[in-house]
Amino acid sequence: MHLLSQPIKAFLLCYCIKLYPVSQIHAFTLSPNHQNQYTNNELNSQVRHLEVRNTPSSSSKLHSSLDPLEPLFNTSGSETKQRKKKLKTFARYLEIESWKRGPEARDLETVLRSIGEACKQINRIVQRAQTDDLYGVAVGTDGNPLDENVQGEVQQKLDVVCNNIMLKQFCGSSKGVIAAVASEEEDLPRTCCDVMGDAAFAIGDYVAVFDPLDGSKNIDASLPVGTIFGIYKCTPGTTPTDKTFLQKGNEMVAAGYCLYSATTVFVLTMGSGVDGFTLDPDKGVFLHTHQDIRIPSAGPIYSFNEANYRDFSFPVRKYLTALKEGSSSTGVRSNARYIGALVGDVHNVLINGGIYGYPGTRQNPDGKLRLLYECNPMGMIIEQAGGAASTGHGRILDVKPTEIHMRVPTFLGSIENVFELDQFHQYYSDDEED
Repeated sequence: MHLLSQPIKAFLLCYCIKLYPVSQIHAFTLSPNHQNQYTNNELNSQVRHLEVRNTPSSSSKLHSSLDPLEPLFNTSGSETKQRKKKLKTFARYLEIESWKRGPEARDLETVLRSIGEACKQINRIVQRAQTDDLYGVAVGTDGNPLDENVQGEVQQKLDVVCNNIMLKQFCGSSKGVIAAVASEEEDLPRTCCDVMGDAAFAIGDYVAVFDPLDGSKNIDASLPVGTIFGIYKCTPGTTPTDKTFLQKGNEMVAAGYCLYSATTVFVLTMGSGVDGFTLDPDKGVFLHTHQDIRIPSAGPIYSFNEANYRDFSFPVRKYLTALKEGSSSTGVRSNARYIGALVGDVHNVLINGGIYGYPGTRQNPDGKLRLLYECNPMGMIIEQAGGAASTGHGRILDVKPTEIHMRVPTFLGSIENVFELDQFHQYYSDDEED
């Protein structure tokens, strides 16, 4: 038995749309737990049935040269083995890096493996959200919606589930490594002793911060979402407190994100470059598909929520106008791309070049992105890939947090794009008007 491959699914969908009126077409969600399986003969039989039923003459049958099934099946009906790239697994990558980097990397190896497993679990849950009733607002045991989180946001069911997964994977991955965790979904940091309910997890040399499901509202429309995390060192043998987490981004030892989209991608930095891993849906493992990612020095993409344009500061408005008119330093008119999820938007900029921005507004002068959970990890990744991360007035990774949910204006991207935006902040006053 063989799983129906993606090219075949796409072909059958397009073929059926052509055969049947639009009024007869409805939307359905494929449950990853109940995927239909077909033998080659069954599949060919169904395709022939469609042809016989809906084709008036043999002259209108599909030409074999246009049949997307042809590369997958030979004339005898036996399946031709698809060629796979020879890529290292994520586990093998970590083994090699641990050997190269020494004790600190070896300490983190088990933790990072666990985060990879967490990303697989969350990816599966995101795919099942519609079919398993995981959409909507989270409710308590009394049936009433949970209180708003510390960010003033109503928690979604997926936020709660994914938060629990990340807590357990960080703290349960190994004893004596992660001592405490701080989540964007919770008011205060928690010790791993508290998370696991076991005093054996009370001591560790590191603390972790994370946003379990960035852009969770995108789930309802099947748009990209992601997970963000960062890891800091703490004083060995001490019990972490809130102050333990108030470290600058330049003190982070590792950062990464998982993007759940058309493919599931895990991007990681351990302080010397950035690498990306793509989840192989056949094997269920992350493979090393992006070696030493480098962001272009300048790019054509800008990713801002322009619904807030009139509330941005004057320098930001002038910069966006220059991008649209083609009068910026890039010399070309830029293209707007905005998904509404930090991970998706920044990943697009990382691969193609450009700038992502979440500036302050009149209502929120510090912006909405959290320094510890979002800005510092993404800033470290962008800088390690050769880009820049700025508040508009200075380097994000140099900002000293004053509290764990502190927010800062954020600009991430190609070094030339971000440098030019910083220049606009130097030349123009925030108080100026058009």
